[in-house]
Amino acid sequence: MSDHSGTMETKEKRHGWLHHAAPMLRAALWAAIGVLGADWLVAVLLNDRLAGEWPVVSAFFAGTAGWILGGGAFEACIRPWFRNAPAWDEGHGIGRFLRFHTDHKIIGMQYQITAILTFLAAGLAAMMMRLELLTPNLDVFQTSQAYNEAFGVHGSLMLFAVSVVAIVGGFGNYFVPVMVGADDMTFPRLNGLSWWFLVPGVMAILLSPLAGGFQTGWTGYSPLAAEDAVGQDLYYLGVFALGLSSLFTAINVISTTLYMRAPGLGLGRLPMFVWGMFVTSVLNLLWVPVIGTGMIFGLADRTLETHFFDSEGLPVLWQDLFWLFGHPEVYIIMLPAWGLWLEIIPVFARKRLFGYGWAVAGMIGVTVLSSYVWTHHMFTTVADNRLVPFMTTTELISIPTGFMYIAALGTLWKGRLRLRTPMLFALMSVFNFLIGGFTGVFLSDVPADFQLHNTYFVVAHFHYTIIGGMVFAWLAGLYYWFPKFSGRMYNEGWGKLSAWLVFFGFNLTFLGMFVAGFDGMNRRVAEYMPYLGNINEWVSIWAFLLGLAFGIALLNLLVSAISGEPAGDNPWGGKTLEWQTSSPPPHGNFVREPLVMDHFYNYGAGDQT
Repeated sequence: MSDHSGTMETKEKRHGWLHHAAPMLRAALWAAIGVLGADWLVAVLLNDRLAGEWPVVSAFFAGTAGWILGGGAFEACIRPWFRNAPAWDEGHGIGRFLRFHTDHKIIGMQYQITAILTFLAAGLAAMMMRLELLTPNLDVFQTSQAYNEAFGVHGSLMLFAVSVVAIVGGFGNYFVPVMVGADDMTFPRLNGLSWWFLVPGVMAILLSPLAGGFQTGWTGYSPLAAEDAVGQDLYYLGVFALGLSSLFTAINVISTTLYMRAPGLGLGRLPMFVWGMFVTSVLNLLWVPVIGTGMIFGLADRTLETHFFDSEGLPVLWQDLFWLFGHPEVYIIMLPAWGLWLEIIPVFARKRLFGYGWAVAGMIGVTVLSSYVWTHHMFTTVADNRLVPFMTTTELISIPTGFMYIAALGTLWKGRLRLRTPMLFALMSVFNFLIGGFTGVFLSDVPADFQLHNTYFVVAHFHYTIIGGMVFAWLAGLYYWFPKFSGRMYNEGWGKLSAWLVFFGFNLTFLGMFVAGFDGMNRRVAEYMPYLGNINEWVSIWAFLLGLAFGIALLNLLVSAISGEPAGDNPWGGKTLEWQTSSPPPHGNFVREPLVMDHFYNYGAGDQT
């Protein structure tokens, strides 16, 4: 055994980084060949320019196929159909993250790293936008169209490739199997494919300005989309690819939760994060195909000259298809975040989770009602007979949402609080989302919405919901589970400093946007009236601080992953199953199958802190 281990180590050192990176390099090469080859070939066959509609669309499909097959999906998924196919080598060390892999933990880290990089890219676009809005005149971007392209890239990446992906794809893939006592996801190859669709989706949106960009923003509204440049096609294709990635993850989370739980782990004992992931995956399974259909129809209108969304079809149909997914998407983003609240708070309050059953009922209630609220995004465009019913359902959803607050506040009451960095970020998320929910009441009320629609009040509300709620919860989860997936402890001082900087930077930025909205500042504009200059200057300055604070929070984790102190297997004294195995968990997660004997949240006075 020792001779074999020594041989393996020597072999790894001899191969070096090139051996580790070979599948990823091959994937990039095959993708480049697919993009350039298909673009040139179709342009020649159709006598079109290289940046024409059909050449670009063909290049995306060929490049995506090359990327996925080159990364190892060919050997892992296709060659086994033939006889005597050798087993695909899933690599060792860092090489595991640079090739097609079926271990859910590796896939979760691939998602997490991609989400962080995409967050930084989208955040850079936001900083450029705020630099433009520092003054009333157009003086950073060359044209308003260029500003709109940056706005579209920022919104699309933050919504479809960070908010939906970071917790669901990253934490969901990594921790759901461990938390239910399974050795992996139900369909490991399908799970392995899911991440490989994420990257082409991100790249299509990120590179869309090279094809003329898109002026519609992240909502892709028709009929403006029909007049857009070829970059609009990349928006459709990118969002569609990101949807496939989410769909594959949803299938695995649902089946793993239902069929691969450890003995004794009934649905009434499921960890709250698993409940959040389960109901989120149900929403993804229901509504991702709807927005995918909208993307296909939009692409068909542009390339096949169909008439789904133009004057010969139904122009408002796009809004229905988009928001049928787009508002459940808010809860696809927030349900796992609420699950994180209710995982972290009992651990750091050293107190039994209050109202477990009510919290689960709240998640289920939100899941059901979220499918009946989409029209409140369309109050200014739809017939009057749709206004009151959807105003009512939108306001009703605050009731099951309140169950999560009851559970969180009831657990905090008389708890022995340890205000470590994960707890700080979780409590900040609770506070921020409360403001987001409260201001959402104004937008669900028809008369108020008519006045506030398309102003910066909506932008502020939306960011309080997504960044204030989800991104703060994501950071809480990153710090909470950092010892588990890295085996090291982060720097607590820098963690707390970054938490407070992010909190104050965020609130001072977006509270100012509420004021700008009340004063008449329209969203999606690069130039504005001079009287709005002071409030926009305030917002931009604090936005720059917020960007710096996010950088500190993530840099702390990067440095700690390299040089942090060993964390041990259970530094927080948690009782859920991921804390009952090594850090990081081994392949298969557990040495022997765990047996669940009781609820996970029975913290009390006798627990060690």
